[in-house]
Amino acid sequence: MIFGEYHVTTIYIGGGTPSYIEGKYIKKLLEELKERLKNNETKWEEIEITIEINPGTITKQKVKQYKEAGINRVSIGLQSTKDALLKQIGRIHNYQEFLEAYSMIREEGFENLNVDLMIGLPNQTIQDIKQTLEEIKRLEPNHVSVYSLMVEEDTKMEQLIREGKLVLPEEETERKMYWYVKNTLELEGYKHYEISNFAKEGKVSKHNWNCWEQKEYIGLGAAAHSYLKGVRFSNSAFSEDGKWDFKKKKIEEKQNLEDKKKEYMLLGLRKIEGVSIGKFKEKYGDNPIFLFRGELAKLVKDGLLEISGDWIHLTNKGLDLANLVWEEFV
Repeated sequence: MIFGEYHVTTIYIGGGTPSYIEGKYIKKLLEELKERLKNNETKWEEIEITIEINPGTITKQKVKQYKEAGINRVSIGLQSTKDALLKQIGRIHNYQEFLEAYSMIREEGFENLNVDLMIGLPNQTIQDIKQTLEEIKRLEPNHVSVYSLMVEEDTKMEQLIREGKLVLPEEETERKMYWYVKNTLELEGYKHYEISNFAKEGKVSKHNWNCWEQKEYIGLGAAAHSYLKGVRFSNSAFSEDGKWDFKKKKIEEKQNLEDKKKEYMLLGLRKIEGVSIGKFKEKYGDNPIFLFRGELAKLVKDGLLEISGDWIHLTNKGLDLANLVWEEFV
């Protein structure tokens, strides 16, 4: 692929589980990208390069190779400090393995670390969340991502829940978990900058922020997704012979101008600061207050959105019912 026409600012090696494969392949991939990006506007050393890690797949050698390859940000899937909960959701690691992986990463000199936390797990309690947050506070990562469990149809977990063998927390309890996490992390100096993300000063995920700003991205690899020139598409998945052709694309969406404007609102309202009226005007030439007057009037009346100065943003009630907000812009 030729990158000459693009300005690359972030590289994100996600999953699946990229830490499952040998580190030499990650290193080789980044060496090739570095060569292709030698004329990139942003210097290689200034590009945010993230890799996702499952604690059950990491070794000291892999961590060393990641560092040598130029990776400067690591995202580790903790989810919970409770081994019983980890086992229930099918994680291949336990908490001790997470601690060992975290220690290896720190010892190798990585400073920019994200930890993933999940709430709303079967049989999870607020006390479980409190204990997990105490451990996160002790470890001092500079970024925390907090996700509610999403149960996919036709999965083993969905079947166990349907049969009553696993019990999800009540919605009210799940919301209490979210607000406990939010309040605790903010007291610890983390800025809540996106509905699911918290960061110390200067440690916002540039890659994710670009996505919420509707910036373009190129997906490399089997089934990887891309967004270029108003088209969202995915690469082909593996075929029977184990090969894939990145030129074979499945078009997910071709956006017209109206689609782009709606999506800009949807993505922007994920951010705690919300959508800048001025930036919307600059990008699209329209005032979103007028363009979406019907949707905004309804959402403000329902107490889900607030318009203040240059910003349209979620209220506290809107944080709990964000899906209702986003549905207005689908």
